[in-house]
Amino acid sequence: MKKEIVGEKVPIKLWLDNIEGGALKQVKNLANLPFAFHHVALMPDAHEGYGMPIGGVLATKNVIVPNAVGVDIGCGMCAQKTSLRSIDVSILKRIMSAIRQAVPLGFRKHEKFQDEKLMPRLKITDGVIQKEWKNALKSLGSLGGGNHFIEIQKGSDGYVWIMLHSGSRNLGKQVAEYYDQKAKQECLTRGFDNLVKQGLSFLDFDSRIGQRYFAEMNTCVEYALANRKLIMERIKQAFVENVDEKFVWQDFINIAHNYAALERHFGENVLVHRKGATQAQKDQIGIIPGSQGTKSYIVRGLGNLESFQSCSHGAGRRMGRNQAVRELDLKTEIEKLDRQGIVHAIRTKKDLDEASGAYKDISEVMRNQVDLVEILVELSPLAVVKG
Repeated sequence: MKKEIVGEKVPIKLWLDNIEGGALKQVKNLANLPFAFHHVALMPDAHEGYGMPIGGVLATKNVIVPNAVGVDIGCGMCAQKTSLRSIDVSILKRIMSAIRQAVPLGFRKHEKFQDEKLMPRLKITDGVIQKEWKNALKSLGSLGGGNHFIEIQKGSDGYVWIMLHSGSRNLGKQVAEYYDQKAKQECLTRGFDNLVKQGLSFLDFDSRIGQRYFAEMNTCVEYALANRKLIMERIKQAFVENVDEKFVWQDFINIAHNYAALERHFGENVLVHRKGATQAQKDQIGIIPGSQGTKSYIVRGLGNLESFQSCSHGAGRRMGRNQAVRELDLKTEIEKLDRQGIVHAIRTKKDLDEASGAYKDISEVMRNQVDLVEILVELSPLAVVKG
């Protein structure tokens, strides 16, 4: 931990030296929530979000806050080690081309329904997810946009790795927006107008609507995992079709970073909200990606109680998307990737919103959380597909 802020209802513990003004204001709002438990934790990749900073960890008693989970419920990372020791650039390009054909990017989805057997079991049969079911069947196995990516990497262990970042697509967004609206209505009725203005409307966890949100949120978490698994299978197929080698696939690693979970901390049963933060229990294997063109990491959790056993979910933005497009130099960002020999897709000014210059230094982020995780494998990018 780098510093602690006191003077609010509960303390704020930070794993970063410098915090932007907007994120500081938001985390102080969290620390003054009537139901905030013990302290609020801010990971080293933290930056301003909507209502709650991305990279924030909030534990609560008896309430759940939809916006402390976010709109891309269950968004997360997965990684898998291949048996390859090296890969030729020409083969890499063929693989990436095959991936683009098999995995819809951005707002695109499949034209046909995917295998319904891959979908999670419905916990509520008359909720938001049931209404979105058919659309979700076509979105299954699609990457999405923004900071979602597929990356082929070379590990410090000598092997080629596959990594991807994706979430629950439009399904999670619909669930999040529906229940956040319900939470706003509940809070306005009960006189919590200030929390509505702060974007921190809540639901009583034991209420019917609170339980329905929790159930649908967990279904979205499961859907996001099913989505990543299907994408990974399509990526592996692209490898098999373009590399003349028999593959041995290592353990599939998965970690989510937008969800709320019932956990026990400091002797109490609480709801831990992680918005752009990942669980890092003792010996838990996790993934911390860098930005486009920088290193990523396979890590082992140290189970630090002060972070609610959490760590960063990535590098974290230092610039907003529009700011990055305005201020970053296209030629400089392309040259950075080209010098490393990375197969990439930065072509125009609009692509700069996801350039490495828009993100924090991942090396500094990792140094700031040496008490949260230990690095097992360092991964250098070879090729990247952005959503």
